[in-house]
Amino acid sequence: MLEHPGIAARCSVLSRPLVARIVSEVLGEARDEIRDRGTVFEESALVRRIEQECERLASKRIRKVINATGIILHTNMGRSPLSRAVWEKAADANTRYSNVELDLSTGRRGSRNGICPELLSLLTGCEDALVVNNNAAAVLLTLTALARGKDVIVSRGEQVQIGGGFRIPEILALSGARLIEVGTTNITTLADYSEAVTESTAMVLLVHTSNFRIRGFTEKPDVAELAKSLPPDVVLAVDQGSGTTSENIAGETRVRSLLEKGAHLVCFSGDKVLGGPQAGIVAGRKDLVRRLAAHPLLRVVRPGKTIYSLLEEHLVARLNDGGIGQAERILALPPEELRTMGKRILEKIPEGRASLASSKISTGGGSAPDEYFPSLSIELASEQKPEDLLRSLRNLETPIIGVIEDGRVRLSLATMHGESEHDIATAIRTVLGD
Repeated sequence: MLEHPGIAARCSVLSRPLVARIVSEVLGEARDEIRDRGTVFEESALVRRIEQECERLASKRIRKVINATGIILHTNMGRSPLSRAVWEKAADANTRYSNVELDLSTGRRGSRNGICPELLSLLTGCEDALVVNNNAAAVLLTLTALARGKDVIVSRGEQVQIGGGFRIPEILALSGARLIEVGTTNITTLADYSEAVTESTAMVLLVHTSNFRIRGFTEKPDVAELAKSLPPDVVLAVDQGSGTTSENIAGETRVRSLLEKGAHLVCFSGDKVLGGPQAGIVAGRKDLVRRLAAHPLLRVVRPGKTIYSLLEEHLVARLNDGGIGQAERILALPPEELRTMGKRILEKIPEGRASLASSKISTGGGSAPDEYFPSLSIELASEQKPEDLLRSLRNLETPIIGVIEDGRVRLSLATMHGESEHDIATAIRTVLGD
């Protein structure tokens, strides 16, 4: 069976041992059916079963997809794609040996930060910075290293849960810090924070409500006001999350602005608005960052050479030529450019099977919640159920991930921008049966 051409071809995707296991399992199930029910199998039927199981498993592999959802930083699709130039510049450091933890001037063990702290200092205005594997780790390390066994004050309106069940109260408990709730869901005043500070208070934590907004009758103090009101030994930390540094993103506050207003530490993601690889970054006061760097938990949450080298290259590009991340690039696309792109695709599709439709896009990835921007989509016309069309699009060799709006499948031109228009048109014709 392993020599059958259709099965042998799967070995390059799944590995020969894994395909062999699938063959063994399918044949075992077939033997059971023969023994229990007297089923008769043609070889072709067994081959097809094996191929289907191989295809099912292969679909779980991480591979390229086309994001047509209109959500720019889609967490389920890897948030911000890296630029190919950054990827290629970091190639040698990852396909050869590298000095990830070697001080070339002394020949001894060194820091694995590279020049990320210096680059982040220029980008955000921080004194020092530390890189870990994601923003959740950045928050956990900050709480564990600076507030374990002490009180951390958090507004009731900021005790959020984000994707994957990450809850702020649970992270505080895991860190060993004690949660002190202040204010109400919609209103937390400066007095609420000030009156909650005691000798046991280690930190005030401000949390970015990354996937919702509270609007209407609301109130919370400005970061600058809060910073001035706190005793000097109480750390003011901000879980900014989105990674907005120099970009103009509606509803987001830049890291630099938070630090200038008096935040001691700001935690944020590297793969959201910043546009780099998945990473968590803690930026702020040098003495506090060094305390984080000295904590044993850092060894658990620090990234490897791939993340450091990619982040360095991305930050250099940002500082050199104003390179921008995916979110800012797509939000800046002129409407006429999207319309022209859409018309070029429609020219390759039989008339009446697709059309341009007004739609909206969002930043996504836990940034700028409740902020939507006008855009354009391709709307498919078909007798097929929308759910079946979406499934067909997902089953393509290069899957296209669309959405259903107003009972029709729509493919966002903005988030598909930069992909092959010919391939998109071919895919649409395929799923429509044209």
